[in-house]
Amino acid sequence: MNSPGEPLPTFDEVLLCTPQTSAEQVGLFLRRCLIPCRGGEKIYSMLYADELSYEVSCRAEELFQSLQHYNSAYRLIILCNCEREHSYIPSVFSQYKVHMIPQRPLPEIQQYLQHHYRVTRPSGSAASVFKDNMCVGIVSSKRAGVGK
Repeated sequence: MNSPGEPLPTFDEVLLCTPQTSAEQVGLFLRRCLIPCRGGEKIYSMLYADELSYEVSCRAEELFQSLQHYNSAYRLIILCNCEREHSYIPSVFSQYKVHMIPQRPLPEIQQYLQHHYRVTRPSGSAASVFKDNMCVGIVSSKRAGVGK
């Protein structure tokens, strides 16, 4: 985000974890991250790793330990909820823990995201549904189940 021209992460650089995330999904992600290839200097992000089941977390740690010697220059960020730091993955990687607070003001972050998510030619695009021709949007309600 330091440069507005920098692209957003691609689909292969991000793993959004849920309790249903399988060991195979985590394994594929870790292999992409830890085994060197011609893909360049990507930064891999595992989001909500604290949500992984205990079994999947154990297998992920074992795979990480066995693959990390292939690439000493890997770039992996594991984001977890600080309220779930007792979970397996945050505990295993606790020696590398960094408490993160956004360094940019919210309007600057929003402007960066708007730059990357704006549809330049909205003709016939579903993006015309969202404000300012954005191709993504968040719909929320304080009441559950009101047609979102």
